[in-house]
Amino acid sequence: MQPFITTLFTLRCDETEIRDVLPAAVGYLVVILNGDGTLRFADGTQGTSFPELVLTPTTAAVEVDVAGPWAMIGAALSPLGWAALTGLHAGDHRDRIYDAGTLLGPAVQELGATLRSSTANDEDMAAMLAGFIGPRLNVPPPDRIAMMKHVGDWLSSAFDPPVADLVARMGYSERQVQRLVERYFGASPKQLARKYRALRVAALLQADDTSDARLAEVTNLFFDQPHMIRELRHFLGRTPSRLNSDANPLLAATSGVRGYREVRPNFARIPNES
Repeated sequence: MQPFITTLFTLRCDETEIRDVLPAAVGYLVVILNGDGTLRFADGTQGTSFPELVLTPTTAAVEVDVAGPWAMIGAALSPLGWAALTGLHAGDHRDRIYDAGTLLGPAVQELGATLRSSTANDEDMAAMLAGFIGPRLNVPPPDRIAMMKHVGDWLSSAFDPPVADLVARMGYSERQVQRLVERYFGASPKQLARKYRALRVAALLQADDTSDARLAEVTNLFFDQPHMIRELRHFLGRTPSRLNSDANPLLAATSGVRGYREVRPNFARIPNES
């Protein structure tokens, strides 16, 4: 499942009221095991969680209010996984939360009921979720898969790669590249590069083993400190000084290097140190 799922995960919190933030991300398929919540998107729209939900690719941080205790199991979908499972145009559906039963049919609701009543461990429940996803994948044509790989390689080549390099890699016109990237990634190439720059810089800022030279390298990617603060606030919902706050365990779990689903080898790796 690695080409389609970047991470299978469980998240739990015993607090009765949880206010946190999710960084801009890929799409998710999630089963809520306990609790419910409300998500507020950057464009001002708001959505209430469903027992089984699909969170579409997001272009900015999402504020989350949860009534707990809260537990969930989910799959973070790679761009290929998003396209193969949902078939939705990522640009047309970005920054939204949907009822998974409406998109994927009653079988996902049956899966949710099974997982909520299960006494299985996390690994076995993750296998059940992956087993649900696998047979429902409608894999795009080979040229679209190759296009997505080009985008991942382009993002991995540098923290702020030029759009002209992507156009050269793909061999399409700039307009075609814009259209295809928005179709499968939910943003223009320039916006996508900004998003991944902020996410990967934030991951390095939170890592204890990031060298001083590496920190200087990534902070110099921005015009100045206010620019970096604005970018991280937009894509992660917090300033650099608040990334490691104990008050934001959900943000920490989804944006740090160790648990960071979007820098693994199958998509948009953190560029090598200069």
